[in-house]
Amino acid sequence: MTPNVKHESKAAYKASHTPEQIASRLEEGPGSVYLKDFVYGAVDGAVTTFAIVAGVAGAGMAAGVIIVLGIANLVADGFSMAISNYLGTKAENQLREQTRSRELDEIVKFPEGEREEIRQIYMGKGFEGELLDQVVDVITADHDRWVDTMLQEEHGMALHDHDAPQAGLATFVAFVLVGLVPLLPYLTNWLFPGLLSYTFVWSSVMTAIAFYWVGAAKARFINQSRHAGGLETVLIGGAAAAMAYFIGAALKSFVE
Repeated sequence: MTPNVKHESKAAYKASHTPEQIASRLEEGPGSVYLKDFVYGAVDGAVTTFAIVAGVAGAGMAAGVIIVLGIANLVADGFSMAISNYLGTKAENQLREQTRSRELDEIVKFPEGEREEIRQIYMGKGFEGELLDQVVDVITADHDRWVDTMLQEEHGMALHDHDAPQAGLATFVAFVLVGLVPLLPYLTNWLFPGLLSYTFVWSSVMTAIAFYWVGAAKARFINQSRHAGGLETVLIGGAAAAMAYFIGAALKSFVE
């Protein structure tokens, strides 16, 4: 399915591409985007917490068990995911710096071989003859530019670090906030006994809404249809929840 991409008008594109605006954007450089970290935490928070709710409900256990296991999951699994994302992002940053250092060492010790790599890279892009020679000369005239080109073209790496603490924090916050949704009906009844009937139904509906909201929010950033993005997340999360419920029901005899 082709995404429902929203395009600006030609006048809007022209207004945002003045020499001054282009120079300003390039000088600022790309900023870190934490959409992946947020969606990752939000979806997993809702899925794992509701899986606990569904599994315990399917096994016919008490609401108190759902609250205890759900909160334990929010804190422990949320922290674990945040730390994992932090360490993974940090490792990517370290790998980038290690690769940068190795490429610089190769340029210093064997520039002829590295020049040939640049030549073949741009030959593959369609450059040839005198123009190819000029491109190679310009890129290899500056070691920083040379290394940046190798990082992007040979190794497929971004040039800028992703903030590891911010990535971990985004994952944790999203995990806890969205992961709390399946527990809200049970917490409500714990604070106000008997206020809600059919707590599992309420939890299911609220979790589906949370799934839809996360998918719709993600779609907004990638120019996908909000409805398609929301429905996609609901189906994925719902499949995980259904598996947990039926497994809980199948194993009910073990806790009776």
